[in-house]
Amino acid sequence: MNDLSKDSATWLEVGEEAASQRIDNFLLRACKGVPKSHVYRILRSGEVRVNKGRVGPDYRLQLGDVVRMPPIRIAAKQSQQGPASIPAREFDVVFEDEALLVIDKPAGVAVHGGSGVSYGVIEQLRRQRPEARMLELAHRLDRETSGLLIVAKKRSALTRLHDAFREGVINKRYLALVKGRWCNVMQHVRLPLLKYLADNGERRVSVSSEGKEAHSIVRLIARWENFSLLEVELKTGRTHQIRVHLTHLGFPLAGDDKYGDFSLNKDLQKTGLKRMFLHAAKLNFCHPLSAQEISLAAPLPNDLRDFLAILERNEKREYGEIGGEAF
Repeated sequence: MNDLSKDSATWLEVGEEAASQRIDNFLLRACKGVPKSHVYRILRSGEVRVNKGRVGPDYRLQLGDVVRMPPIRIAAKQSQQGPASIPAREFDVVFEDEALLVIDKPAGVAVHGGSGVSYGVIEQLRRQRPEARMLELAHRLDRETSGLLIVAKKRSALTRLHDAFREGVINKRYLALVKGRWCNVMQHVRLPLLKYLADNGERRVSVSSEGKEAHSIVRLIARWENFSLLEVELKTGRTHQIRVHLTHLGFPLAGDDKYGDFSLNKDLQKTGLKRMFLHAAKLNFCHPLSAQEISLAAPLPNDLRDFLAILERNEKREYGEIGGEAF
């Protein structure tokens, strides 16, 4: 990327990795360390030009477009937070080809920087693979959720994956341990979800008739006296969907520090569960470029597997078997 802090304008030609990307997202990526408000201000003022013409923030770049970037000065403190300050990290790769990378994300790692987190999986991947022309998240996982995460290596793959997620044709299944005795072998949960800001400024979600449609399919895997292991298939991908749906029904996730049973969580920490029991275990989708069907699975990480072993010793299992490729 050219140095955008020069005293003269910079001209950038759009390659395949940026084609179909919105101009505002392109600028935010190109102007690391520049406040978002300033990026939108230079867009509105017309200082940014595409093929010598003004464009709005929703303009989608085309292959071969020439973008004029005005001189932008980046504060020294901000510029120090560049790639050199991000530690490279290798993640377990479940699938990779020229268009996609699917990793098994560990718990406790954010997928991207922001909201008090200086960097996440995507920044570390870019640091680890400096030769990659493009690495972009195709979807999100909560910081404490482990499991399968798709990263696009081509813009064409990214846009088609976004369409597939939006249309609900990517099959995503999670394993969740909840408090309580879930009884139905399979249950459709259709409860609209609304985002809001809590008093402390944190983003939260609640079931509300004013919210957006949200659909989860819950299957009972195993049940003990006080806990149930569930597989949850997401038909929509709303923020905190699994956590809020299950808590609203009276089955909070074990270890959930936002919507869970906080007194229970303290007891579980002493028993051995140090984080939320939620794992993105399976993905089934058509490759965005070749249309080949891809089925992937990530086994339960050791900490969750170990806690199930403790549960097996402490409580009588009433239903189901513990096994299968996701375990």
